[in-house]
Amino acid sequence: MEQGNRGTMVSMLPQQNQNPLEQLQARFKHLEHGFRAWLSKQSLPVEAAIVTVTSGAQGAAIGGIMGTLTGDISSTLPTPPPQAGGLNPQTMASFKQAQALAGGPLIQARNFAVMTGVNAGISCVMKRLRGKEDVESSMVAAFGSGALFSLVSGFGGPNQAQNALTSGLFFALVQGGLFKLGQKFSKVPSADKDVYYSKTRSMLSNLGLDQYEKNFKKGLLTDYTLPLLNDSALKEVRIPPGPRLLILDHIQRDPEFQEKRKY
Repeated sequence: MEQGNRGTMVSMLPQQNQNPLEQLQARFKHLEHGFRAWLSKQSLPVEAAIVTVTSGAQGAAIGGIMGTLTGDISSTLPTPPPQAGGLNPQTMASFKQAQALAGGPLIQARNFAVMTGVNAGISCVMKRLRGKEDVESSMVAAFGSGALFSLVSGFGGPNQAQNALTSGLFFALVQGGLFKLGQKFSKVPSADKDVYYSKTRSMLSNLGLDQYEKNFKKGLLTDYTLPLLNDSALKEVRIPPGPRLLILDHIQRDPEFQEKRKY
C-alpha cells in the first residue's frame, strides 16, 4: 500500500513542477473548448450575437492599440473652413477619407470593431446555415464588413450607397483572393479524401474537439455516417466519454441529421 501511495505521489510530482505558463495555456484552452461547446448549443441568433460582440471587442482593442502607437495624425491634416458647405462634394469626401484613415485610438477602435465584428458575425451565420466554411461564405462576410465600414467611417465619395457597394466588393475580392491563396499554399494531404469530412470537421470545430478529427478518419466515419453514429461507434475509434456525449448531443439536435434519420 505504501509503495502504491509513493508511486502515486511520484507520478504527481511532474504535474506539480509543471511550468506555470504551460498550466495557464492548458487552462485557457480548456475554458475555450468549454465556451465553444456551450456556444454551439445556442440558437443561431444568440451564437451570432455573441460572436459579433466578442470579435468586435477584440477588434476595438487592436484598433485602439494601433491608434495609440501611430498617434493621432489627423491633427496634422488640413481642416475644412467654417463655411464648408460651399466646398466641392468631392473635396469634402477627401477630408472624410483622411479623417477615417488617420484618426486617433477611438476612431481606429470603432473602425476595427465594425470590420472584425461584422465579419465574424456573418461568417458564423453562413457557417451555421451551410455547414462549411468556404470562399463564398468568406466573401459574403467580407462584403458585409466592407460595406458597414464605409458607412460608419465615412470613407469614400459623397454617394454613401454607391461607396458602400464598391467598398464591400473590394473587401470581398481581397478576402476571396486571400482565401484561395491560403488554400493553395496550405499543406493539406489527401485533399480529395478530406472532402468527405467537411461536415465532420465543422462539427468538431464548433464543439472545440478538433483533435478528434483523426479518430473519425481512422474509423472511416465520413459525413455520410454522422446521422448513424452511436456511442459504441465513437468508442471504437477511441474517443473519450465526454467528447462522445457532446458529439451525440450535437447530432441529435441538428435538424439536418434528424431529417436524414427519418429516411
